[in-house]
Amino acid sequence: METHDQQILDQFTKQASLFQATHRAAEDAIRHAIAVSGVTGNDTVLDVACGPGVLTCSFAKVARHVTGIDITPKMLDEARALQETSQVRNVSWQLGDVYHMPFEDGCFSMIITRYALHHLERPEAVVAEMARVCQPGGQVVIIDSAPPPEKAVAFNDIERLRDPSHTTALTQEGITEIVERHGLRVVRRLLYAWEVTAESLLARSFPADGDRAKILRIYEADVDVDRLAMNARYVDGTLHVTLPTLITIGRKP
Repeated sequence: METHDQQILDQFTKQASLFQATHRAAEDAIRHAIAVSGVTGNDTVLDVACGPGVLTCSFAKVARHVTGIDITPKMLDEARALQETSQVRNVSWQLGDVYHMPFEDGCFSMIITRYALHHLERPEAVVAEMARVCQPGGQVVIIDSAPPPEKAVAFNDIERLRDPSHTTALTQEGITEIVERHGLRVVRRLLYAWEVTAESLLARSFPADGDRAKILRIYEADVDVDRLAMNARYVDGTLHVTLPTLITIGRKP
């Protein structure tokens, strides 16, 4: 039977070549992440599960140095290509397991991860690693989908159907709990809606055969209902959905 790590490698190897184009639509969200994080030119940043390096290269334009770590070789190939086109030099890449990161304790001033926790079977173990490599006074920044508790089951069900590597998107309360459990004090939270067209969201996904049409029907049925916490609606005749996105910033004492 395929392990979850193998599912992640399969899904993100397929998605790697699509990310640069589909994530251009996320440029505003990336700028938002940079502003909210408060990153400065003095920061050494670690981007956990960095994927194709979109966040890594964007933060590198502000920070002193950024390291991106990911388990998928194809994603890191895309990240290196983006680094070249972005003309940033203060970046390094690490192929590795985010559950056991090959870094010394306290060696980064900011650790960030975006839309990664919901792919992990043991998100708390990764948050523990993020806290470990964060220096005293540094920040851990988690950006991920965070459905309201009463809609979390429906949200996670449709997301697993869309992306078989999805495990569970935690609620705001769930994220706060694991952040605080590992010695971090939450100093800021911001919840916002990341809006995309349903077609563009599916374009970067590889659901099981036959499920794409089913997913679209579920989105359509949720217009003016919002059972999924995705605010499905038509804009000028095009179906849009939103991902309830939470930025949580924890500071290490």
